[in-house]
Amino acid sequence: MEHRGSVKPFVNFNAKHDAEILHKAMKGIGTDEDAILMLLAARSNDQRQQIKAAYKKAYGKDLVSALKSELGGLLESLIVALMTPPSLYDATQLHKALKGAGTDDDVLIEILASRSREQIKDIIKVYKKEFGGKLEKDISGDTSGHFQKLLVILLQVGRGGTCGVDEAKIEKDAKDLYAAGEGKFGTDEEKFITILGNRSAEHLREVFDAYKKISGSDMEDSIEGETTGNLENLLLAVVKCARSVPAFFAEGLYKSMRRAGTDDETLMRIMVSRSEADMLDIRASFKKMYGASLYSTIQEDTGGDYQKALLYLCGGND
Repeated sequence: MEHRGSVKPFVNFNAKHDAEILHKAMKGIGTDEDAILMLLAARSNDQRQQIKAAYKKAYGKDLVSALKSELGGLLESLIVALMTPPSLYDATQLHKALKGAGTDDDVLIEILASRSREQIKDIIKVYKKEFGGKLEKDISGDTSGHFQKLLVILLQVGRGGTCGVDEAKIEKDAKDLYAAGEGKFGTDEEKFITILGNRSAEHLREVFDAYKKISGSDMEDSIEGETTGNLENLLLAVVKCARSVPAFFAEGLYKSMRRAGTDDETLMRIMVSRSEADMLDIRASFKKMYGASLYSTIQEDTGGDYQKALLYLCGGND
């Protein structure tokens, strides 16, 4: 697959050498935050894991603990996130969203609507290993209704459901969705979640076109008119990810910054988790959708070393 991330593996990589640089940056009085963030943002996650191993071998201590004791605030959170393997990072975010008072539905929605089948499988495995529980059981225990059912469906199939386009089903799916919502009084949520949860992204894009011909409206508008609350948000995320994952994340980034007060949790989560996946496409979508570059928006909305690290992950100004 073509690499669409802003962060790529560093070419002349030497884990032992990098561990030494980090050690020097943390030694003595004061910490060289610049050296730390420049180095780690320019290495792939896989390379960061190798640096972690080399650091322990050379200095007999855990690199992440060392970084935590030297850094603080948002920069610390961001660096710790960068040091976490991707599926563990997702699993940890989900666990955090589920435990504690109230459930952070937005995190469940963002991760489960956007990750591929392979990624979901890894997340489930790592979640069990790390937190000793079953992700599906924990999600079911913390959610209810059709929202819960669709999350469980996404845990089975991941984004884009089963593969390919089923030509024979396109027209029927579009008609069924119309009949389940706009075409009747009340809404048949069951139909929405079964079709939107189980079809591939390619197939759904064809269904949305057929749906527009039948109903005259976009799928998103119908969902907004027919459903509410967290179910509405999840259905919209599934539809948006079927249309374009980068556009889905561009919107997430925009919303995280363009409100009163920056939602740093979301901003960080997206920048970290997409830096090696599709950040270049997200940047292009962002510019197209909002007329400003992601880079300049981050510059206006954040500050300090935290800002510097985010801009490295963004990778360039469009």
